[in-house]
Amino acid sequence: MIINFDNAATTFPKPESVKKAVAEAMDRFGGNAGRGGHPLAAATSKAVYSARETVAQFFGAEPENTVFAMNCTHALNMAIQGVMSEGGHMIISGMEHNSAARPAAKLAAEGKITLSVAPIYPESSRTVESFRSLICDDTKAIVCTIASNVTGQIMPYREVGRLCREKGICFIADGAQACGVLDIKLSDGINILCTAGHKGLYGITGTGLLVTDGKYPIKPIIQGGTGTDSMSLRQPELTPESLESGTVGVIGIMSMKAGIEFVRKKGIRRIFNHEDRICRQFIRHLQNDERITVYRSPEAGYVPIVSFNIKGIRSGDVAARLAEKGYCLRAGYHCSALAHTQLGTSDGTVRFSPSVFSREEDAAELASVLRTM
Repeated sequence: MIINFDNAATTFPKPESVKKAVAEAMDRFGGNAGRGGHPLAAATSKAVYSARETVAQFFGAEPENTVFAMNCTHALNMAIQGVMSEGGHMIISGMEHNSAARPAAKLAAEGKITLSVAPIYPESSRTVESFRSLICDDTKAIVCTIASNVTGQIMPYREVGRLCREKGICFIADGAQACGVLDIKLSDGINILCTAGHKGLYGITGTGLLVTDGKYPIKPIIQGGTGTDSMSLRQPELTPESLESGTVGVIGIMSMKAGIEFVRKKGIRRIFNHEDRICRQFIRHLQNDERITVYRSPEAGYVPIVSFNIKGIRSGDVAARLAEKGYCLRAGYHCSALAHTQLGTSDGTVRFSPSVFSREEDAAELASVLRTM
């Protein structure tokens, strides 16, 4: 029996409604959205627009500012490279995933922007001041994950949003670990929200979103067919077409629509409480073992992710032993060089992340196995 506690990477299993939406898309929406006026294309276009409306409503945006991407990394690259295309200063947090840190570092290495990294603290006020202290006259954007993919720590994203509004700075937020477990809206002060469709939104892999308030122009990093202005060699300037070159992934888009409807019906607070209860129970089972270090602070809040290490056993070896017993947890650096550098976890960590389908008894049994290692 396989028990998945690596849902921070990709939620599995998927809801039955998502499976049904995928099958329906295969059967009904075989046209190319936005390309052609025949019935098959028209039906597909209508379905994709309906999904765009669902996403927009969920995040408090407008459909025309809702862009479908391949994944969160794709969305973050569009946002970072697009907003910073004409240079300037950018600040990223010290807990950013490589999907934000690498494009920012590349732009800086090429001399196209200047870049600062803001240390993150358990206390929200210190974190906000960390960002504030790095702002200079040409600061153009702040990039901050809403919740760390390594520890699950929730960043003071609303406070960072207020700071950005105060200073006239674009706030780009990575919602990959937050969307679906926290009620995230653009009204939280976010100008551009990038997220995955296959994590807390329960869509299939190969899906992502960029949702913007339209205040800050995003220069396209890919040009191509959009279904509009086809006789012009210039890329359209208006979203979503400007950022959606080529055929969109209809099947994945319909899976995201169904996933969001599932989350909305289940209730974000209810999902969070279920997953958080499992995490807290898991931690309680481990807390009396002095060999086990859990990377959480009482001063911070967390989404349902728990990172830990067992003294004397490499994180990869822990995960390998658990895999032999049917438990799926991710070990290593989680594609987050900055986070592990700040944490001082030179060998990475083991990450436990439940989903809405996870069971408390499975987490308790896993903790028992860990205590015997």
